[in-house]
Amino acid sequence: MKIPYTELSQEALLGVMDAFILREGTDYGHEEITIDQKRSRVLSMLQSGEAEIVFYQESDHIDIVLVKS
Repeated sequence: MKIPYTELSQEALLGVMDAFILREGTDYGHEEITIDQKRSRVLSMLQSGEAEIVFYQESDHIDIVLVKS
């Protein structure tokens, strides 16, 4: 089930974004980027529709997934 990022509290949204950022495979390359910069990039992706928040009822898990174009 898709969850609009605007429906989450600030605290919940930060938690979901941080889990996404810290997950393996979300490295931004060789350049050093702060957690706030990474959060800003993820939020931009959510706002633009490049990514969305999905809740998986069967596992009671929420995640950010990239939208395939």
